[in-house]
Amino acid sequence: MSDSDTDPVGRRATPEAVPPFATAPVGAVLGATCAVLSSVGVVWIGLLMLLIVADVIGRNFFDAPITGVAEIAGHSVVAIVFLQTAAAIMQGRLTRADFLFRRIARGSARVAGAIESLFCLAGAAVFALIAYASWPKMIDAWMTGEFFGVQGVFTIPTFPFRLIIVIGALLATAAALYRAVNRTPLPHGDAA
Repeated sequence: MSDSDTDPVGRRATPEAVPPFATAPVGAVLGATCAVLSSVGVVWIGLLMLLIVADVIGRNFFDAPITGVAEIAGHSVVAIVFLQTAAAIMQGRLTRADFLFRRIARGSARVAGAIESLFCLAGAAVFALIAYASWPKMIDAWMTGEFFGVQGVFTIPTFPFRLIIVIGALLATAAALYRAVNRTPLPHGDAA
């Protein structure tokens, strides 16, 4: 097995070592919600890919590009990230450089568990701040009818995209807090 086959504290990953995130009532609801939104993000990626391919084919073979693909793609990427981040946190798959963390984990699983909890709490704080900062922009987009595109050619309201950012950030906050409390890796079920 390679290093990628180990959990955050350096233990070998086995099917039973990766419990489903729906192990408790709160975890079940949070995990299911995160999984559904992540699935929406996956479908959105596929549809966005088809739109971009259709635009490239239309542009190169028929001299008829699809209007607004760049703007739609730009807003979609941000929305997709926020749709999928909470699930990545719940599953412990959020990208990070953990070369130092793995060395610490080999020496002390308790210290690694504490560091993991601190990382989760810091992540929760960051996502809570993102939700807090995004809330007024979402309300403003709703109240003013903010849109992107070119008036008279195509326009798309920004409110749904801003709503996804707020919901995604709030779910990511909840997921990080849940992992800080319930998913801290400890050896052989030892309590902290």
